[in-house]
Amino acid sequence: MSRTPDLNLEDIEGREHGPRSLQGPAAFVVTGLAFAWSVFQILVAQIMPLSADIVRAVHLAFALSLVFLCYPVFRKAKGGPAGDVHNLPWWDAAAAVLAALAALYIIIDREGVATRIGNPLPRDLLAGSLLIILLLDAARRSVGPALPSVATFFIVYSVFSEHFPGVMATMSTPWSRVVQTLSLGSQGIYGIPLGVSASTVFLFVLFGALLEKAGGGQYFIDLAYSILGGFRGGPAKASVLASGLTGMINGSSIANTVTTGTFTIPLMKRAGYPAVKAGAIEVAASTNGQLMPPIMGAAAFIIAETCNLPYAAVVKAAFLPAAISYVALIYITHLEAVKLGLEPLPRSELPSFRKTLVGGLHFLIPLAVLIVQLIVLRRSAQLSAMTAILTLKGVILVKGILKEGRPGAKQAIITIRDGMVTGARNMVTIGVAVACAGVIVGTLSLGLSSQVTAVIDVLSGGTLIGMLLVTAVVSLILGMGLPTTATYIVMSSITAVAIQQLSTNLGYDFPLIAIHLFVFYFGILSDDTPPVALSAYAAAAISKGDPVKTGIQGFLYDIRTALLPFLFLFNTRLLLFDIQGPLHLIWVTLTSVAGMFAFAAATQGFLLKASTWWQTGLLLAATWFLLSPGGTETILPGWNLIGSLGGGVLFALVYFLQKANAAKDHRHG
Repeated sequence: MSRTPDLNLEDIEGREHGPRSLQGPAAFVVTGLAFAWSVFQILVAQIMPLSADIVRAVHLAFALSLVFLCYPVFRKAKGGPAGDVHNLPWWDAAAAVLAALAALYIIIDREGVATRIGNPLPRDLLAGSLLIILLLDAARRSVGPALPSVATFFIVYSVFSEHFPGVMATMSTPWSRVVQTLSLGSQGIYGIPLGVSASTVFLFVLFGALLEKAGGGQYFIDLAYSILGGFRGGPAKASVLASGLTGMINGSSIANTVTTGTFTIPLMKRAGYPAVKAGAIEVAASTNGQLMPPIMGAAAFIIAETCNLPYAAVVKAAFLPAAISYVALIYITHLEAVKLGLEPLPRSELPSFRKTLVGGLHFLIPLAVLIVQLIVLRRSAQLSAMTAILTLKGVILVKGILKEGRPGAKQAIITIRDGMVTGARNMVTIGVAVACAGVIVGTLSLGLSSQVTAVIDVLSGGTLIGMLLVTAVVSLILGMGLPTTATYIVMSSITAVAIQQLSTNLGYDFPLIAIHLFVFYFGILSDDTPPVALSAYAAAAISKGDPVKTGIQGFLYDIRTALLPFLFLFNTRLLLFDIQGPLHLIWVTLTSVAGMFAFAAATQGFLLKASTWWQTGLLLAATWFLLSPGGTETILPGWNLIGSLGGGVLFALVYFLQKANAAKDHRHG
């Protein structure tokens, strides 16, 4: 079986944003900066701890300087395709230096800045203004226009808010206060999100890059195909599993689409899936990969900080909805395969499960170390990531020595070096996006949060369902084109606050983690929501299908994921709240999976054969009974027994009716 081409995340950056292909001294400088950044993050994690403000400033300085060195002013160079720039213009080199100095200003004049809180000098405002402008441009270059446009709107809103119409009007904030809040304190650019990025997210991205460089990504793909490739629609099922596995360590749905999709999409097309559906399945699987613990696109740690919860509590709450969503997507691929009349791939064309599993067992060692550290031993995310990184480096080195001796050791060192460079390169967009999202958080802290909540209240008509629908749509819009971590930061500072305040006013007491997962889910779903749908464009480039149709089809597959946030707000057992022992956990899991299967069949209009309108209605009713929080609680408190059994009966009724009709059609045929 052919293997995936050697494709790393630097290639993905090129497909997303078109960075320069630098040569000569400029390439050496970029590689040196990226390697130095990784070394710095490892040192401050355990060996050379520094105060948080210093770490954040240096972290941002590295990210900004690398953006201006790697990304041109415009994504398409004059006279060539995107990224076809080999020379580094002097103005971008100057911008890299200025951006680094602006980011480091708070530690260059650390004591002075601290003593001038509320009374900044002109040079403080100049340095702060320069940082904001350069940060917005860096975000535009590396992430795209969506995030800096939103940040710019909130800056303008802060300064000129008294001139806005209706409910949006409030007292304006002087520019000097805006600059001081955003760039000279810990409420804006240098706030908690950048702190989590510098202390934790970087290490997990570095771990993922090292694992990918060592061949772990290819191992997960091969393993998925060895398990599921031989079933009907096997390539699609394996694509979902492979994307889920890589999504556990990957911080980008677009990167996930490209790395796994390069291999899975052609195989799905070969198995008989149309180009649009092959791309859409990969998009849906890769998008959902960002919802899968333990990393959740590196947003899990920021969720824990924002909600003031232990990291293990976030993983516990997020696991079942993500797992249900993935199992339901595998079921959808099965329904599509049945509709298309596809046959399984010959086992001779698939990798051997035993050989694949045994051949890559060493990749599971650092993953096991990471999960045990995080979940079992309850150690900090930073310490767990550091331990996993050191374990992975040891595995790479030992494997190289055992395989080829001294040449193998040399190659292992090169692999580790390349992984550290790639890890830093992968962090560039995340670091800049998180800092830019901090601009939005900082402006909201100036008093705009209540205005945003008031606007959502007006749009929703003061009703709970209206409020949830409005915030879901706003989350989809605001999340378009943003990396996973930035998506969550924006959602948590705007829409999550609104849901929390408005739901309390309406008499609902939703758990804070449920609210934050609600907006996170819809922010992530923006990756396959047209017209932006970056993941869909990446998949379409591989499948040669229409990107808009791919995005629409991917979103149709992901409707089941869009349903889950509404359900777990009201049925918190889906987040494993109030679980009364192992049997109750099994019951909740089985009924949840059955409910998502019923919903998938309803939205696909197909179970064993095409469904009639009333059969689709029965499947939707089964979904509600299986997943809703109702039922007869007095029989077995918390077990939702009657409702779940009723839903199961409805699902079984449709199944046996269609089975009987299919048998009748077969006899008459």
